[in-house]
Amino acid sequence: MRIAFTLLTTILLVFGNSNVYGQKKFELEDYAKFVNISDPQISPDGKSVVIVVSRPDYVQNRFNAELVLVEVASGIKRVLTQDRFTVTSPRWSPNGEQLAFISKVGQGKDATNQIFVLYMMGGEAKQITKAPKGVQHFAWSPNSVDIAYAALNEPKDKTEIEKGFTGFEIANNDMFVGSQPMAAHIWLVNTNTGDNKRLTDGDWSLPLVIPPSAPSSPFSWSPDGKTILFVKVVSAYSGDLQKRTIQMLNVIDRTYKPLTTRTKLEAFPNFSPDGSKISYWFKRDDTGVSINELWVTNATDSEGQAISSKLNRDLFLSAWMPDGKNLLVGGHSDNKTSMWSMNLDGKTTPLDIGSVCPSWAFWMDATVSKTGAIAFTGSEPSKPVELYYMASTTSKLIQLTDYNSEVSKMTLGKTETFRWENDGWKHCGIITYPTNYEKGKKYPLVLVIHGGPNAASVEQFSRFPQLLANEGYFVFEPNYRGSDNLGNEYRKSIVGDAGAGPGRDVMTGLKKLTATGIIDTAKIGVSGWSYGGFMTVWLAGHYGGWKAAVAGAAVTDWVDEYSLSDGNVTGEDFIGGSPWVGDNMKKYIAQSPITEAKNIKAPTLIMANNADPRVPVTQSYKLYHTLTDNGTLTKFIGWPIAAHNATDPVTQMQRDRAWLNWMNTYLK
Repeated sequence: MRIAFTLLTTILLVFGNSNVYGQKKFELEDYAKFVNISDPQISPDGKSVVIVVSRPDYVQNRFNAELVLVEVASGIKRVLTQDRFTVTSPRWSPNGEQLAFISKVGQGKDATNQIFVLYMMGGEAKQITKAPKGVQHFAWSPNSVDIAYAALNEPKDKTEIEKGFTGFEIANNDMFVGSQPMAAHIWLVNTNTGDNKRLTDGDWSLPLVIPPSAPSSPFSWSPDGKTILFVKVVSAYSGDLQKRTIQMLNVIDRTYKPLTTRTKLEAFPNFSPDGSKISYWFKRDDTGVSINELWVTNATDSEGQAISSKLNRDLFLSAWMPDGKNLLVGGHSDNKTSMWSMNLDGKTTPLDIGSVCPSWAFWMDATVSKTGAIAFTGSEPSKPVELYYMASTTSKLIQLTDYNSEVSKMTLGKTETFRWENDGWKHCGIITYPTNYEKGKKYPLVLVIHGGPNAASVEQFSRFPQLLANEGYFVFEPNYRGSDNLGNEYRKSIVGDAGAGPGRDVMTGLKKLTATGIIDTAKIGVSGWSYGGFMTVWLAGHYGGWKAAVAGAAVTDWVDEYSLSDGNVTGEDFIGGSPWVGDNMKKYIAQSPITEAKNIKAPTLIMANNADPRVPVTQSYKLYHTLTDNGTLTKFIGWPIAAHNATDPVTQMQRDRAWLNWMNTYLK
């Protein structure tokens, strides 16, 4: 007995919070163990991949990043950058001899993003730009010498501004804009000589993107190096972003002309390998609330034709394969993020990537080499993000990294897809089981509703739901009409029906889930961020029975969203016209959760960033006063951040801790 007791004591000392299988419990403090992998760039010969590897630094409160070269054949990794905690956008030169990337130069508020070039044969990276306002993005010329890059203009009245004349025109921008929005334009730098020259200028701008969004449309060079495809927006004001068109720039004489006769909603142009065709994105039905469709045109024609109509999915990836006859495309589909090989007739063949879910953030991280090899980052429900490789679209999937193996070995909740029907739609959502779930036992439930609304919950690794699962909760991540995983009609069905229809979808799914008998129906909480926050306030105000609610960066008032956010006037496509015209205000009021928020009885935690341009904090203030004035237990937490999401590791952890503690307080 003494030996057995000693052995048991040793096991407890070694494993601490471990379960009977010897696995460590996944906890909030384990956020520090996560390694993020992004922007994989496969070399032209397909033999290696460069990735951005980022780790949280809770002492400096930042994410430290480095570029890592991964050899495909051996899996050997080599760090390429030293003493640079910010590195982004690695891009191979077409000949594979150099690697360009963006890194910060300077300190504090004077720091700017500049382009560096690293010679793969050896030596230190060389800074090749000194753009006063920094570099937005760039693309190599086919000659492997020149680089086209996007940079903000300096104010024309810079001297007057320095004297205190700081007034500027406010138009279609967010309420937090602090100065005249500056246009971004195209420059050219010679990597050998360092010579820079401007290629475009004017009051119009290249796209300026505020996260969370797809990145700005990259430049695409013609194979002969004479033409650059780019996207032109009528102004630098954020509310004008939909007025964007594809242009063809003559590099020699700096003239440009439109690719088509359209006036809006074009994006992501890309020359085919031989330069005879151009692919690009355009919104179906000529409206911003529709899916991205892939179009292909001859370089001398106008619009061409949509080739992805039969697939009917919202695409966030399109890359030419080397043969110029097929493209790699990707987007959400049902309960997955998927990739397909698509020919010019629109015939698609899904890539066999098993349970791996490619990374997605209104954009997909995947690149194609000149050999047809593919590299992308992705995760599985029980495995955080890693780097993956396929020698071709039909080859076996290979995992090249194992950065997050420590987290993968921890106790995690089982994840599965849950399905239901409502109002003629077939919906799906993701269920995460409590860790160490016992059959026959009932558990509390937390709804974690995705934002967007044009996004989706899919079978991937989701950090916060797993954290809740290890606290003993079922987690339900429902998709609802307006999600982007089931095609154009499903995505558009939310227009003019922002809350009522999606609300019925979620509640019908919840009813079916609770009917299984595995949920403690007396302990159900609802939560979400952004449009997930909108849905939280809508559901809490229109349906009873909730024991707790967490509304993060919640859209509560569509009038504020139309008038004060970065998207502002684009909201008329979503609700239906301007609220300030005719009787439209009635629609805005009816579809705003704040209208019925007085009915909320559940203890509610409100969270917001006080300078969020996407969902202005005014809407959270309105919710706070509505709840407190009506006697509902409420707490309002804010962060001094000029962004829609948490941008540093400490805030991310603090936000999730507050979210988790609120649920633990009222559901346990």
